[in-house]
Amino acid sequence: MVQTTNVESGLFVELRKLSPKVTGGLLRMRQEAYRDGVVPAKYKLLTAMAISIAIRCEPCIRAYVKMACGKGAAQEELIEFLEVAMTMQGCPGEEWALNAFSVYKECLDSRPASSASGCCDHQAMSQKTEESTS
Repeated sequence: MVQTTNVESGLFVELRKLSPKVTGGLLRMRQEAYRDGVVPAKYKLLTAMAISIAIRCEPCIRAYVKMACGKGAAQEELIEFLEVAMTMQGCPGEEWALNAFSVYKECLDSRPASSASGCCDHQAMSQKTEESTS
């Protein structure tokens, strides 16, 4: 079963129009936080994925795994971050880590040859927001 996200249903675009300063601020914050800097973006995204596992946020897990995949995160790197998340959560962490690993496998199966840009909710939010404000 394919879930329709709030982004795909247009709710985010509507909310963005009604609250451009706040929602735009969140998007700008994400864009800045997850950019390549001293720490490469893929490691920031893998960290966000591990935190998402710890807080058990399914949409965040999907988004951060896909973004990390798009930034070239290797399976071995993903596994090490999954191990950290599992040690923080015990048995529930293992279940949520399995969800993340499943998303990673899906991403590998469907990754475009050039890049995975736009393959996740957080990137889609940024793209839809830019389109709606231009």
